[in-house]
Amino acid sequence: MRPFSQLSPDVRQYLLVTGNYWAFTLTDGALRMLVVLHFHSLGYSPLQIAALFLFYEIFGVVTNLVGGYLGARLGLNRTMNLGLGLQVAALLMLTVPAAWLTVPWVMGAQALSGIAKDLNKMSAKSSIKLLVPDSQQGTLYKWVAILTGSKNALKGIGFFLGGALLALLGFTGAVLAMAAVLALIWLASLWLLKKDLGKAKAKPKFRELLSKSRAINILSAARLFLFGARDVWFVVALPVYLSSVFGWDFWLVGGFLACWVIGYGIVQSFAPAITGKRSGQVPDGRAAFVWAALLAGLPAAIALGLQAGASAHWVLLGGLLLFGVLFAVNSSLHSYLIVSYAKEDGVSLDVGFYYMSNALGRLIGTLLSGWVYQVYGLEACLWISSAFVLAAALISLGLPRHAEGLSR
Repeated sequence: MRPFSQLSPDVRQYLLVTGNYWAFTLTDGALRMLVVLHFHSLGYSPLQIAALFLFYEIFGVVTNLVGGYLGARLGLNRTMNLGLGLQVAALLMLTVPAAWLTVPWVMGAQALSGIAKDLNKMSAKSSIKLLVPDSQQGTLYKWVAILTGSKNALKGIGFFLGGALLALLGFTGAVLAMAAVLALIWLASLWLLKKDLGKAKAKPKFRELLSKSRAINILSAARLFLFGARDVWFVVALPVYLSSVFGWDFWLVGGFLACWVIGYGIVQSFAPAITGKRSGQVPDGRAAFVWAALLAGLPAAIALGLQAGASAHWVLLGGLLLFGVLFAVNSSLHSYLIVSYAKEDGVSLDVGFYYMSNALGRLIGTLLSGWVYQVYGLEACLWISSAFVLAAALISLGLPRHAEGLSR
């Protein structure tokens, strides 16, 4: 603890916030894989398994909106710790006897986990705004990129962790072990995290939940379509396609998607270098448009390749890897812009509203992914994905632009 105590207070808080976020993300990814693997072994179809996560996404929409309000009134330390505590409770809900693990019970546990995840994420993203001066936008971009990228890489590692724990300890033992470790981290967070972090000077009113900032409203709309574009083919359609058309077993599908998420997170961490930070510029609305426009045609190109009868393995897997790179840059750039646009006093209100749009996009994408794939196939999902990204690009034309240099 001595090297930790010698760091500046802001760096210590950043490390605590990041450590909380990392620990939560590992359990979130592992829990998702545990539920998928366990219920797959019980004979549930992919669409039925996807339905188990429906409340996870629905409650994420509400949590981001209300969570931003709570963060501004109570402080981000409390909302972050509340998220950790709720995740422990969600894990413990799944340690009941096997006969009690009915679909409604598991959906309830996933709802609690979804609330916990978005409270934790909103708190982590908002707190960085308060730990970096407004004059140091380059540092802010770098810290946001590292936090966002490491979260997704760890979520992929969590997929592997969930499978390993299931094999070693069984479902109940794995969930109980994660709950115990996360409970210890929660207790440490209650003790170490700064008490007034993110608390607004003036108590916000409930009617202030909706953002009054034009830039944040535009960015939120773009984010909705961007993440809808990913999940419309990634959540249900892609895993089912890999399993049914490529003939991959579940472990191969899960392992491939875990590696994709890890690689996606690594690219996110390097996004500042990719988007020109070294040249002395931080991204603005123009950069958001350009990178979305670069991504927009890719899903359509994959669909055309599949429809033309080209090798599905090369077209789909190669396209998926390129999609991961471009999408990671878009996501990281958006994550920086929202923190940059948000006002410092009551930052969680703006960030919560923005991630509400993110959660709504995931929900729409998840629902469309199952329905469109079942009725029309993977190619239709890809065409919708391209249309969604194009919408995100066009919406981004309304974002502010700047010409100032990067503060170091």
